[in-house]
Amino acid sequence: MKRMFTGWLAAVMVLMFPAFAVADVTEGDVIITLGENLTEAQKQQVLNEMNAPQTAQTITVSNAEEHKYLDGLIPKAQIGTKAISSSMITIGAKGSGLDVETHNITWVTKEMYTNALITAGVKDAKIYITAPFPVSGTAALTGLMKAYEISADKVIPDEVKKVANEEMVKTAQLGKSIGNEQAVALFTKLKEEIAKNPPQTDADMRALIEKVAKDLGITLTPDEINSLISLFNKMKNLNIDWNQVNDQLSKAKEKLSTFLQSKEGKTFIQNIIDILKEIWNAIKSAFTSEPQK
Repeated sequence: MKRMFTGWLAAVMVLMFPAFAVADVTEGDVIITLGENLTEAQKQQVLNEMNAPQTAQTITVSNAEEHKYLDGLIPKAQIGTKAISSSMITIGAKGSGLDVETHNITWVTKEMYTNALITAGVKDAKIYITAPFPVSGTAALTGLMKAYEISADKVIPDEVKKVANEEMVKTAQLGKSIGNEQAVALFTKLKEEIAKNPPQTDADMRALIEKVAKDLGITLTPDEINSLISLFNKMKNLNIDWNQVNDQLSKAKEKLSTFLQSKEGKTFIQNIIDILKEIWNAIKSAFTSEPQK
């Protein structure tokens, strides 16, 4: 129960991680990203689903752009030959954090998008990611970073985009072996700990990863640990402001505390408790019921 709640708590907290400073943007600005290989009918379907305003700026994302940032991370066959997944980004108020929702996206969860977007410097926005039919969702992250560059009037360096894509991929891959929730929880907790006390060496990073995994009840293979060390070393070289990370984590905890004290939050927790009670009673009943004669 404790690990389940920790994973849920981490998934909520992950929405507030900061990264690179970007130029000021205007609240309410909307930019649409469309996969280049959508048919005209599919484009209209996606736009209708998004309830996209007519004044929104629209850009396209190509399959070539996907390959630029994902080649070497996942098989070319998984990236495919068509860019389909699309998105709408609405700039929010300063300090509002990220709010990500997905539809018809089968491989990347909204928490994975959130983590990767924050690594790329995207913040304070409402984001909706969709497709006209189930797809992996690899095109959406490239499109969102491209859209944010336009809205913020600042280029996100290619090395940052590559690390953001690598984070998304590795979280999704790790999710297959330990579960998506636990994978997100692991990345979230690691960022929190790095913000407090940045590891100085590979040995320090390895020890931190092993400790966090143990605390969350997660078993990692040596290859998975080495892969995480490599990724977080790349992040370290991108000069993320970890003091800002820690500050935003504190704000996230304050928001979470307020939510848990609200009527909505208490109802949410009570629903979880009720479900667990029902499961426990069912198990107990199965073991204590008299055998049929």
